[in-house]
Parts: sequence; C-alpha cells; structure tokens
Amino acid sequence: MRSLGEKFKFKQYKSSKSSMYNASANGLAEAFNMILCSLLRKVVSKSKRDWHERIGEALWAYRTTYKTPTQSTPYALVYGVEAVLPLELQIPSLRIDIQEAHTDDENDKLRLAELEALDEKRLEA
Repeated sequence: MRSLGEKFKFKQYKSSKSSMYNASANGLAEAFNMILCSLLRKVVSKSKRDWHERIGEALWAYRTTYKTPTQSTPYALVYGVEAVLPLELQIPSLRIDIQEAHTDDENDKLRLAELEALDEKRLEA
C-alpha cells in the first residue's frame, strides 16, 4: 500500500476509529445489493459479461417499482413525481394529455405545488 500511495501521490492515514467491514452494520446497503444482483441476473446475457452495460436498465427498474413500505417509488421520493415511462410517450397516457393541455404557467404552478408536498411525502415514507 505504501508503494501504491507513493506512485499515485496519496497518503494513507491509520485511524483507530475506523472498523473492519461488517455486513450487519451495513444492512440497508447489503439489502439493496442483493436486490440489484437479482435484477442483474434477469437482464444480463448467459455469458454474464455485459452486466456493466445493463446496470442502467436494472437501476431504472428498481427506481420505478412501487415499494409497499414507502407507498411510493424511489424515483417519486427523489423527484416528487412519477417517472414518465418511454411507453407513455409513444402511447399517450392521461397524465401526459393533462400535462400538455396546460399552459407553461399552469404547469409551473402544479409542479411547485407538487414540490411543496414532496417534503411531507418523504417524511411519511
């Protein structure tokens, strides 16, 4: 490690406060990693060499899937609205029709109201 640090010009600090890797202390990350691995198994080819090309699809699936405990999708909790799926652009949905019927000012006011309600929704989740 010392020679690697010298080569890339970084210094390693040893601290008594850092702990070894402990999976049980990292429960949420470990749970998400299991879900992500499961999703990747479903979308990668049999050779399993294209996982890095397909990880975006797996993450999109995770972020747009409704979660019962939070009563929402992860995407909606971050952005305050549900994601517009590519299919909705090809086959217009009621949500897209309503949005396109409003003027820019009306859409701005609706979006502001949604953002104001987002903090409360996150707290409930």
